[in-house]
Amino acid sequence: QGAMFRCSARCCEDAAASMQEVQRCIERCHAPLARAQAIVTAELEHFQDRLSRCSLQCSDQAKDALDSGGSEPRVRGQLDACLATCGEQHLRLVPAMAKKMRDGLASIQQ
Repeated sequence: QGAMFRCSARCCEDAAASMQEVQRCIERCHAPLARAQAIVTAELEHFQDRLSRCSLQCSDQAKDALDSGGSEPRVRGQLDACLATCGEQHLRLVPAMAKKMRDGLASIQQ
């Protein structure tokens, strides 16, 4: 963030620059941060979407089991186990997601 602040401060040093030119210069300083935020947001949204789809599948299976006469305590147990499996599977995805974020952020800094 310090580099971004120094970059923005330099944009304001040129007394001959118009307000529009200063604004464009500051936007260029902020562009790497915006790209970094976009990379992190996209990865987190993708992760959340996958976890949500897994949870929905568990809910569908529980509903189907209830509809076909399964007892509520048994179905609830199956649902809990299914949701726990979703959580475990997605925890295993976190290191790969973090690596993709790091790689994406590193490509911005080059």
